[in-house]
Amino acid sequence: MTTERDGSDHQNCDMSEAHTERLVHRLATLRERVDRGMDRREFLRTLVSGGYAVGMAQWLGVDDFLAAGNDEVPVVTALVRDDPDDPWSVQERTRYVPAAWYAAVEKAFDVNDRLARLAFTGYLGSAVVPGTYDSETATVSIGVSSDGHSVSEMVGELAEGIEIDVETFVDVETFIDVEDIQDDPGNREPRLADVTPDGRVPSGVAVETPSSLATLGPALYHPDSQQRFFVTAGHAFAGEQEMSDGTLLLPREGAEHAELGTVASYHPAEDIAAIEPNGPIEPASRIDAPERARVSGQLTRFGLADLVARGEELEKVGALTGHTTGKIQGVDAVTCFTDDFCRRGQIRWGGEMDLTDGDSGSVSYHRDPESDDGDVLIAGFNNARTWWPGQSYVWGVGAYRLTETHGYHF
Repeated sequence: MTTERDGSDHQNCDMSEAHTERLVHRLATLRERVDRGMDRREFLRTLVSGGYAVGMAQWLGVDDFLAAGNDEVPVVTALVRDDPDDPWSVQERTRYVPAAWYAAVEKAFDVNDRLARLAFTGYLGSAVVPGTYDSETATVSIGVSSDGHSVSEMVGELAEGIEIDVETFVDVETFIDVEDIQDDPGNREPRLADVTPDGRVPSGVAVETPSSLATLGPALYHPDSQQRFFVTAGHAFAGEQEMSDGTLLLPREGAEHAELGTVASYHPAEDIAAIEPNGPIEPASRIDAPERARVSGQLTRFGLADLVARGEELEKVGALTGHTTGKIQGVDAVTCFTDDFCRRGQIRWGGEMDLTDGDSGSVSYHRDPESDDGDVLIAGFNNARTWWPGQSYVWGVGAYRLTETHGYHF
């Protein structure tokens, strides 16, 4: 009897575990379908037909999804501080968007990612261009060299339902020569910081490395170590020697240069250098804009897509060109024009005149629509401008990419 009872209990346990595994698998599949753009009515029908309680939505983490309209889905558009003065109080902000638009943009992101992974011969980069909400479309823009394979052959069914815009660059190697590229800042004078009696300095002003001039970005935070850093463009430091013991200096109006700190981390793919403070001046979450702006958070990838869909612009303040604005031309972009690797998670915005030597290290940003104090959300980190024929934009890494790959946030 004992043996038979034990065997029965064991069998029941096996059946229970198998049932649980099937349930988990089905719910996980449902969660994936939500992520791919399932609308609210289809979701509710699936729950009921599958015998699930509506309360399972909480288990799936889709309460916001159920709160949306019949043809809408929630997306996280920004990471915003609950307390503007506490950089560690970051919360997700959600916006409801049309389900069909979401599905098209998500598919475009997937196509773009796969293209970058394929990296077929002649591939120079690509970007996602979300359509308007009414259009419910998205485009993947691809740059190829004249010796590249047929994009249609490479994409095939991968891009079904997504418009592909291909631009071919002829003799690309003859004009992509970083060593020969020199911007001409003309007679522009760099924007210098005022003396900072409060011990902080806003971004958008000039900083100096042993060999170059760049722009200071707003404070960069790392939650794992609870540290805050100064940040500027990595390429402002020439070579490993400068990077290993490089000091970042702050030229100031009416005062001697101040030492901000030394390089703590350098991330080549993102082209950023995180500077650990070693003096009385501390990083600040402010931008020296025409109306000095406080940074309250940063935009996500879908937050950028949302701005494109609504025709919104980005702003920036550089040490040489000052304050400029421009439309977003592509998000989640891949740039393979430079170096021997591709840069991922890039933003394309504005025009090539919006950036010059000395502006690298500035950030692009957008006014926080839910702030009454003129706060801003960081979009990305400006690294360079186009110098190849037929293109005109500033490009740099998205803030969301820095968070995904290294944990930093603004």
